This record gives sequence, C-alpha cells and structure tokens, in this order.
Amino acid sequence: MIKEKIPYAIEGILFAAGEPVKAAKLAAVLETDIDTVVEAVRLLRYNYDTEERGMTIIDIDEGYQLCSRPDYYNYIQLILGEQRRQALSNAAMEVLAIIAYKQPITRGQIEYVRGVNSDAAVNRLVERGLIEESGRLDAPGRPILYRTTQNFLRCFGLSTPKDLPPLDMSQFGEEYEQISLDIDNKQIEGQERLEDADE
Repeated sequence: MIKEKIPYAIEGILFAAGEPVKAAKLAAVLETDIDTVVEAVRLLRYNYDTEERGMTIIDIDEGYQLCSRPDYYNYIQLILGEQRRQALSNAAMEVLAIIAYKQPITRGQIEYVRGVNSDAAVNRLVERGLIEESGRLDAPGRPILYRTTQNFLRCFGLSTPKDLPPLDMSQFGEEYEQISLDIDNKQIEGQERLEDADE
C-alpha cells in the first residue's frame, strides 16, 4: 500500500471494527511495520485534535480504537436517546479496585480482602463488561479467576492495567499489607502447580 494512504486505511479499519485492533494486526494487514502504524495513528490524532473533530483514537491493550470525542458526549447522548447507566455501588467499586490491582484473582480472595460476600458485586461487574473470567486457579475446587476487560480500560482511560496509579497500602495498616501478601503467595503457589503439571 502507498505509505500516504496508510492513515486513511487505518481510520477505515478502526471505524468498521468498532472495537480495539492490535497494532501488530494492523501492520500485518497493511503489509508494513509497527513503527509506520504508530506514526500513522499519531498523524490521525493530530488531525482530529487540531480540527477538533468528533472522533479520537485511544490506546487500548497494545492496539487502537476509534471513539467519539468526550467533548461531544452530551450531544451524542441526546441524539441516541440513551439513558444514563446507573452508577456502580460502593461495593462494586471496591471489588473492581481489588480485581484491577490484584488480577487475576478469585472470588474467595476478593472476599478475603473485603471480609464480606461479594457475589452480587462480581456478577454486576461481569454484566457491565468490566471484568471477565480468565481461567481457574490450580487449587481445591479450581475457583474461577477474574481480570479486568478492555471495556474497563476504555471506561477509565487506560491503555493497560499497568497504567493504574500506584497504590500505597501503608495507609491501611499492616493487616491489609499481610492480606495482599497472602493473596500473592496463593497465586504464586497456584502458578507453580500449573507449571509442575506441564512438565
């Protein structure tokens, strides 16, 4: 493909996809390299920003997604007639924060941190597409592991979970630090069992 047309091809692909597309996949389809894709996306963003157009491109999980510009959200909402989605409860936000920082994590580990049953909050987050199953822990009962989704990244304006702000557990005292350490140890033990089984 002619290099000058690559930004327009990427724009068309992202528009049609309606979901994040990996930079590596764009490069493969367009028969070019990732650096060229990155530069093409940078050019598109520059054009969108300088012209204050209704679209923007966001980074998500080593890829890109074409989205409407937040500045025009109110107008878009009026046209589409969407009703504002109900905000997450404090319990759901607590669970989401625990999963975001300790993923992958089981429901039991979440409840160990919170000290209360978290079934309803976990189910609500799954329904909203903010978390998803990511396998099972190699432990008795093989509990389901949960992690955040691309929708979570999009909603919170993150490219990857590593972009989360650092969490200072010292303000919560030694008890919470020990809980965090216990969860990490259980996850390591489960991973070691999986590796032993593969050998």
